[in-house]
Amino acid sequence: MKQRKMVITQDLDQTYIEKIQALIPDWDLIVGRDRAVWETHMKEAEVIAGWKKEIKNLALQTESSLCWVQTWSAGVNTLPLPDLQARDIQITSANGVHSYPISETIFALMLGLTRKIHTYVKNQQSKTWHHADMNLEIHGKTIGIFGVGAIGQETAKIAKAFGMHVIGVRHSGKPLEHVDEMYNTEHINNILPKCDYVVITVPLTNDTYHLFGTQQFEAMKPSSFLINISRGEVVVEKELIHALTNEQIAGAGLDVFETEPLQEASPLWELENVIVTPHTSGSTEYYSKRVIEDIFIPNLKQYIVSKPLSINLVDYKKGY
Repeated sequence: MKQRKMVITQDLDQTYIEKIQALIPDWDLIVGRDRAVWETHMKEAEVIAGWKKEIKNLALQTESSLCWVQTWSAGVNTLPLPDLQARDIQITSANGVHSYPISETIFALMLGLTRKIHTYVKNQQSKTWHHADMNLEIHGKTIGIFGVGAIGQETAKIAKAFGMHVIGVRHSGKPLEHVDEMYNTEHINNILPKCDYVVITVPLTNDTYHLFGTQQFEAMKPSSFLINISRGEVVVEKELIHALTNEQIAGAGLDVFETEPLQEASPLWELENVIVTPHTSGSTEYYSKRVIEDIFIPNLKQYIVSKPLSINLVDYKKGY
């Protein structure tokens, strides 16, 4: 009988490797970030954890054994979804792993813009002692969270500690704890004029592509700030730049961009009312621990006894 095979395209602590191998003692387990470690094993891999773009041509050949992909990211928009769906391959994402670090980044950006920390850091570099007309605070303001999944829910929870009024937008419109008002996506333009902070945490799908453009920026308060930690393509970047340079909105904290790395010629680098971070909002010392212990191992226990995967199973119709 052919030996079953699992490939994990990440470097893992030996402790996690041993935990996984203990569940599948008769499987061939291949672990390592270096392509040379896993490249020749992809055709026979039944389970792949950690998708990379070069895997497609290796793992989706005619005689492929692939049945399940565990991503190392919350978003699955970079995967060849039509090809995977055609083969009825199950996908589970890393959704939920990022809730703490990304919600922390969201508030770091909000506080940085509100209390002008980014301006003071620049002033420190030039030894400039200047007030910079700083006079805003977060307490009691209204935050609109567009996409109230795990990250949005954690953000809403933190917002209540600042006494903020929380407006949420989610596909279903169903209410959640810590969210004072919940709407579905049809009401976006009606909600924006109420928000002092607009936080984008939606997944990138056909429905959310370029969800925010000129019409939305014109609906926002001139005093409001935009925070985007989801995907750059959710925002029409050139229209955002126009809104920022023409003071249609007060500023933006951006961790994601339409083209990454952000091109050197982009005006976003130089705008005084923008904080740029290099798509690192989800980075955390506990990343692999949460993917393996909270998602992958529980699902693996179900997979090996032919039970449905219950954690973060991607719905092809929704795109997440």
